[in-house]
Amino acid sequence: MPNPKRRHSKTRSRKRRTHYKAPLPTLSRCSTTGVVHRRHTAYEVDGNIYYAGRLFAEGKPS
Repeated sequence: MPNPKRRHSKTRSRKRRTHYKAPLPTLSRCSTTGVVHRRHTAYEVDGNIYYAGRLFAEGKPS
């Protein structure tokens, strides 16, 4: 297999990688609470934790 004759500089590699960006997370609106949240992630509303539109854990009463 052919190998490079010289090492590529850090600048050259970084210029090539500048366009590799993480995609923005997908957001959804909860049908139960109406809150916008990240998909497949638990979220908190008024001290209660919800996941997939269902109450997952109740918060402590204050």
